[in-house]
Amino acid sequence: MSNFRPIARAIDFLLPPSVQEWLPARHLARYIVEVVEGLDLSALERAYGGRGSAAYHPAMRLALLIYGYATGCYSSRKIERATYDSLAFRYIACNTHPDHDTLASFRRRFRKKFEEVFVSVLVVARENQLSQFGSVSLDGTKIHANASRHSALSYGHAEAIEAQLKAEVQQLLALAEEADGGHVPDGLSIPQELMRREDRLAAIAEAKAKIEARAAERFAREQADYEAKLAARAQRAADTGKNPRGQAPQGPRARTSPGGSDQPHRRGIADHAGRRRGL
Repeated sequence: MSNFRPIARAIDFLLPPSVQEWLPARHLARYIVEVVEGLDLSALERAYGGRGSAAYHPAMRLALLIYGYATGCYSSRKIERATYDSLAFRYIACNTHPDHDTLASFRRRFRKKFEEVFVSVLVVARENQLSQFGSVSLDGTKIHANASRHSALSYGHAEAIEAQLKAEVQQLLALAEEADGGHVPDGLSIPQELMRREDRLAAIAEAKAKIEARAAERFAREQADYEAKLAARAQRAADTGKNPRGQAPQGPRARTSPGGSDQPHRRGIADHAGRRRGL
């Protein structure tokens, strides 16, 4: 005689009282929340003047949209419904339900900043040795597959990887505008040593430090090139006794930590780093 588990839909089931217990430790939604909440979102926070009713925090909206787009849920209406139907979306939204107009308006209003944050999350994930981030491949196969496996990426190769990730994000945002995406399985591939939240947070901090160091190296190279151009321009002026034609070269802009906005070069990396804070 066949032996089946009973179909018992009438039995009351209760979710764990804490949203922290709703998802497996390795879930992509957890990782996205942890990275986004570690970024500098002060510019987005300042965009809300505190008038009217309390707004949903930018970090929560960013995490919702990034998780949705990374897993193939591009429609704001579908994301709104998912905050009811999906434990992962409920976890990110803290069991609240931002409506689709709120989500779509947020993306359109802050599109440039949203792209920057999304790319920052992908760059941090790649530094943490994640090869797949939902539907987004982080292994650099579109550039140089063999070189991308090296643990110490060169400056130029890291630039190419970042450009690829920016292109990926722009494609996802185009799909979001069309809102015609299908379901993509959760594709987080996370190393065993990042199972615990404390280890993940430490690894994320280490990844951000590496990215900041790379940004400092990039700024130093651009600054040296800028100073060389200034010196050459001054030498031409001295040789000819006339001011060189054309505009003077522009100084580089200091790259910031993931999620931060670029600052003019005169402020310097150290000055910006001193102002960086998490949520």
